[in-house]
Amino acid sequence: MTGKTLLLSSAFLALTALAAQAETELTVYTAFEADLLERYAAAFNEAHPDIKINWVRDSTGVVTAKLLAEKNNPKADVVWGLAATSLLVLKTEGMLEPYAPQGVEALDTRFVDTDSPPSWVGVDAWIAAICFNTIEAEKLGLTAPASWEDLTKPEYAGHVVMPNPASSGTGFLDVSAWLQMFGEEKGWDYMDRLHANVASYTHSGSKPCKMAAAGETVVGVSFEFRGASAKTDGAPIEVITPSEGLGWDMEANGIIAGTPNLEAAQTLMDWAITPEAMAQYNVGFGVLALPGVAQPVPNYPAGAEPGMIKNDFEWAANNRAAILEEWSTRYDNKSEPKT
Repeated sequence: MTGKTLLLSSAFLALTALAAQAETELTVYTAFEADLLERYAAAFNEAHPDIKINWVRDSTGVVTAKLLAEKNNPKADVVWGLAATSLLVLKTEGMLEPYAPQGVEALDTRFVDTDSPPSWVGVDAWIAAICFNTIEAEKLGLTAPASWEDLTKPEYAGHVVMPNPASSGTGFLDVSAWLQMFGEEKGWDYMDRLHANVASYTHSGSKPCKMAAAGETVVGVSFEFRGASAKTDGAPIEVITPSEGLGWDMEANGIIAGTPNLEAAQTLMDWAITPEAMAQYNVGFGVLALPGVAQPVPNYPAGAEPGMIKNDFEWAANNRAAILEEWSTRYDNKSEPKT
């Protein structure tokens, strides 16, 4: 073989390798809100144009159920932006590939799995809050609630909307927090009394706040950032952080065990905790895993971060199926139809 042929062969091999790299595809399951996912996807694509992502997006409950159903024949390579309580369920099922992303040591330890290397890593937190429409409340002579208990008062009958915990991560963080704060017996008693006032349970965590912002309900049990955003956009709402304490969860990432695209999956996991990625999350979240990055959010409720309960994520994950079964038996009759 001549030197010229060797050079051509080397060039051909290099081009082939580049082409193969350019064609790397990842299937990523996510529960990110659609408007936020568009931003995150664009930012990652700009940083890593060599990796094509096929997105599978749905609500937390649907994505979790899909992953569990596919346990023996996984379709996903990575989970990016799913509730930590769901990632813990996947970990218990042996479905996650442990990996310590570059820079993980800089993260707030609350956002990192305790195993070494970790099976999952959180990126941001969302916190329970009430979106309260002041104009509609005034028309009806309703006062603003200050506590979760207030929502059981007769005056709120038919004026409360909250997420279904089987569909929504926001709904599940509410229910699991009430059970932790009040104890199981008193927690279910509280939800019985709250149910009497609930008009409907939605399949989205942001929808109750959107409904309150639009005047379609007075009280929307949702999360703090969605309320702050709606108020900044001019909605006549107050974002209330109930006095007993606030459930919260984090959006977390993990690699599905057995993925044939491990290197690309690790690249995504690395990028997802960079300061650049955190700046993107800050567009939709006020509490980030990487300290010192979050910028002030207009109309963000002062009581949100201080009100975060000491959340037992392991307990919530281990009892998730039983909690959802009990909740559905008691309250699912008021859930909105699934589209």
